[in-house]
Amino acid sequence: MTSAADGGLLLLRLTFGLLMAAHGAQKLFGLFGGHGLTATGKGFAALGYHPGKLFATIGGLSEFLGGLGLAVGLLTPLAAAALIGVMVNAMVTVTGAHGLWDTDGGVEYSVCIAVVALAVAAIGPGRLAVDRYFAWGAGGWKQAAFALGLGGLGAAITLSI
Repeated sequence: MTSAADGGLLLLRLTFGLLMAAHGAQKLFGLFGGHGLTATGKGFAALGYHPGKLFATIGGLSEFLGGLGLAVGLLTPLAAAALIGVMVNAMVTVTGAHGLWDTDGGVEYSVCIAVVALAVAAIGPGRLAVDRYFAWGAGGWKQAAFALGLGGLGAAITLSI
């Protein structure tokens, strides 16, 4: 029997994960009102990511696969790391100079995404997840540290190129 906590985690993971996957689909495929890979690549190039299309692909895949992974609770710490890495990049290159609040173009939205992903890694995806059968499926500080460390490392490498 599943608990209300498991149901709540499923609701959080599905909503958050599918919305993040949709963000990735906007970049990669032009779905949901997105501009697609070519236009997104030009936007990434304008931000200093060269080649823009390659980095747009990496960002789009990170959101798409990270979101799907969180939604179904598959490889949860890795999915969280992908989303954290993308959000760190967004904060450094786009929103960081605008302060905290999203209404001013600030980091609020990116911080929320990164923290939700980190929290799911720490709590674990719950019993209604594919990961429930694996050691990392219970969550914990190790899983959260892995997600934060790998996401931060990925962001640092991307930002240094």
